[in-house]
Amino acid sequence: MIEITQLEKEYVVQGRAIPALSDINLKIEQGEVFGIIGRSGAGKSTLLRALNLLERPTRGKVIFEGEDISQFQAGQLQALRQRIGMVFQHFNLLNAKTVSQNIEFPLKLTGKYDANERQQRVAELLQLVGLQEHADKYPAQLSGGQKQRVGIARALANYPHLLLCDEATSALDPETTQQILKLLLEINQQLGLTIVLITHEMQVIRTICDRVAVIDRGEIVEVGNVVEVFLHPRHAVTQSLVAENQALDLSLLQELAQRGKRREHSHLLRLTYVGNSTHEPILSRITAQTSAEIAILQGVIARIKNTPYGQLIVEVIGAEDEIDKVLKLLGRADIRVDVLNHLLNQIGGK
Repeated sequence: MIEITQLEKEYVVQGRAIPALSDINLKIEQGEVFGIIGRSGAGKSTLLRALNLLERPTRGKVIFEGEDISQFQAGQLQALRQRIGMVFQHFNLLNAKTVSQNIEFPLKLTGKYDANERQQRVAELLQLVGLQEHADKYPAQLSGGQKQRVGIARALANYPHLLLCDEATSALDPETTQQILKLLLEINQQLGLTIVLITHEMQVIRTICDRVAVIDRGEIVEVGNVVEVFLHPRHAVTQSLVAENQALDLSLLQELAQRGKRREHSHLLRLTYVGNSTHEPILSRITAQTSAEIAILQGVIARIKNTPYGQLIVEVIGAEDEIDKVLKLLGRADIRVDVLNHLLNQIGGK
């Protein structure tokens, strides 16, 4: 679907070339929801806008459906942008036009459809985004979530093959954000539409994306399946973004570090479950097979898109041979185990 090769973008400011993107290499597959996450100023908007040439790359290639679009000129760009829809952060609706007229507008621009065809397409899209009763309202009469639904319908008007979402939920409250993400996921599944979205929120990535790229200072620092990147982040930037969603309680570590003698006979572990094992009573079974005690200190059981997962912080207390037995049993149960004793040592000053 999309292959980005050695992509670079520079802006010239007061005669100096300022890099915005450096050596970007990515592949995005047909039908997937691909997320790009990064802090403000990391380059994610520039990268997204390079996919429809709203930002023309300085160097490198953007291959879309087998064509190198990075050298397209005016006429080619117009046809390209009919195949690529875009949803904006602040909606970008025409305030003097009704909901129906906003959705119809890109259909008129193509000159391909007569009035009846346009009316039929608008009706289809209003039903798809759940705005049938708001067809004759103006943007000022709509909530933020309704405005974004209009923006999504308008982006879909010309039957695009790719949908780009530029921080499409960042102007919305949490409940409305979840509704819009659910709508985007339904569109992806029903239409088989490839979606590329940018965000600074890991929760958005967890909810909807299949794969994710992490961008920092114009460079891709990590790419992978969302489950792997979220549960086992490698780069410091990714670790920081993930930590904002499930931070380890430092006061808990301080309390454990002060236990002194007991800490010498215990291990602090982070256990990661993925898939069917998430809901199995694995810890109960293990405690029944050993004399060690397992105390659950902190944790979460949730889903990453359609995949259930769990991450628990536990303290295993007992003799060393019993702790070793627990570790072996956890390994046999296909649970990833990270030993966090070094954190206790740091806080305890050892």
